[in-house]
Amino acid sequence: MSNLISIENLTPRQIVEALDKYIIGQPDAKRAVAIAMRNRWRRQQVPEELRDDILPKNITMIGPTGVGKTEIARRMARLTGAPFVKVEASKFTEVGYVGRDVESIIRDLTEAGVAMVRKSSMEKVQEKAREHAEDRLLEILVPSVNPPPGSASAAEEASSTREKFRKKLRDGELDDRQVEVEVSERSGGGSMVEFFPLSGMEGMDFNIKDMLSNMMPKRSKPRKMKVSEALKVLQQEEAEDLLDMDEISRTAVLNVEQNGIVFLDEIDKIVGRNQTTGPDVSREGVQRDLLPIVEGSTVNTKYGPVRTDHILFIAAGAFHVSKPSDMIPELQGRFPIRVELKALTQEEFVRILTEPRNALIRQYIELLATEGLTIEFTPEAIEELAQIAFTVNAQNENIGARRLHTILEKTLEEVSFEAPELNGQTISITPKYIRDQLDAILEDQDLSRFIL
Repeated sequence: MSNLISIENLTPRQIVEALDKYIIGQPDAKRAVAIAMRNRWRRQQVPEELRDDILPKNITMIGPTGVGKTEIARRMARLTGAPFVKVEASKFTEVGYVGRDVESIIRDLTEAGVAMVRKSSMEKVQEKAREHAEDRLLEILVPSVNPPPGSASAAEEASSTREKFRKKLRDGELDDRQVEVEVSERSGGGSMVEFFPLSGMEGMDFNIKDMLSNMMPKRSKPRKMKVSEALKVLQQEEAEDLLDMDEISRTAVLNVEQNGIVFLDEIDKIVGRNQTTGPDVSREGVQRDLLPIVEGSTVNTKYGPVRTDHILFIAAGAFHVSKPSDMIPELQGRFPIRVELKALTQEEFVRILTEPRNALIRQYIELLATEGLTIEFTPEAIEELAQIAFTVNAQNENIGARRLHTILEKTLEEVSFEAPELNGQTISITPKYIRDQLDAILEDQDLSRFIL
């Protein structure tokens, strides 16, 4: 959670600059997302009687695969700590058909929100949980005894002995000692019984499992383990006991309602092509089902009702066959902002390979460094990789930056395989090395379609 940026301290320009550290190009999409995030902070500053009437301006991103649509939304959510869920629109079907119903999107978002708040709460109680875990371990290692009445020296000696063991425990001197600890578990909490809910009832299996789990009494099971492992297990148990799940649920639901982001990928796949029969029959039905969630409704979840009025929806699709205007008018109106993402150029491929904090070249260098192998890419080699990726995308299906993964993996396949035997060596990746690895594939167009 240390990477979170306080949104009230960031202007839209600064938000775009933060995104530029990870994503190359696509300034229009970054600006649209930055304005949407800043508007959330602005809404909190307006008079309360007006606040509920200011709704988020949902966004439609239009562009080919691999140009950064998902990454822009995912990175924005990660930077600001907003609950985020990415769903494939094509997985959902109209009510009455076999498949997931659209309300499960909000249930998944709420689960993500609860997980975030729970993780944050766990971090806050770790210190106290460790103290409790140490006390439980010390009780096993140095069992407490009741001193005779009036024997103050015996009590002091027992306390002194326990503190000596506490210091040894913290210094790691007892880590390899075997102990037997009682680890709690819920009877009947395993996966012996599985529930397969009907369409529209995906949340029911969790509710039934929770109900059965709460009905069954807690029981403990003795386990032998090293002190170091026992401390971790007991600390986790104590942290769980210190959590207030009711408060976590309330906080998470509020966070989801005010800051949640839903990324609806492949939205173009549910846009009909004026067909009324065959597999497209339920596409318009999915759009109609999405409408109430996008425009604002209440969805029941296991953590309580969740209002969707202020959740930001970002839809994305290539729209090769259909176009955004093919969506039903009501849904079009709920996505007022449209941004087009451009196909990546050769120069942008070069920047993708080198500039982001998580640049692909850096990833491969660090991965192979774990084997004691140093690889160096010459500037000409990086240009060569970008040129090959751009050419293959032009000749075959354009899959954007994902082509770089394929080409880099194929280029370094031999080095990756032999890396353990090349410990301590340095390998320079040059244009000649790349051509030696890829020429046979590039020259054979049929082979290139299948491998690159």
